[in-house]
Amino acid sequence: MSKTIYVANLPEDTDEQQLHDLFAQYGDVHSIKLIVDNDTDKLLGFGFIEMDEAPADQAIRSLKEYDFNGNNLQVNQARGRSSDR
Repeated sequence: MSKTIYVANLPEDTDEQQLHDLFAQYGDVHSIKLIVDNDTDKLLGFGFIEMDEAPADQAIRSLKEYDFNGNNLQVNQARGRSSDR
């Protein structure tokens, strides 16, 4: 069973490969969705990562407040529609 992780406070220049490399330390990353502004195509500072349940739980515990390129990440289990993917 997979779990969706909400990650916020991402630096503006974050890309999917950087997040994949960070979260893949804990297990297989099934998908990454960075949220961007439709008008400017700039990252809005958050996204969603889908992983298997146990690795996702470990990533959430390990990466809360993690210093990622100068920003302390906010990492939680996604709620609502995003976790129903």
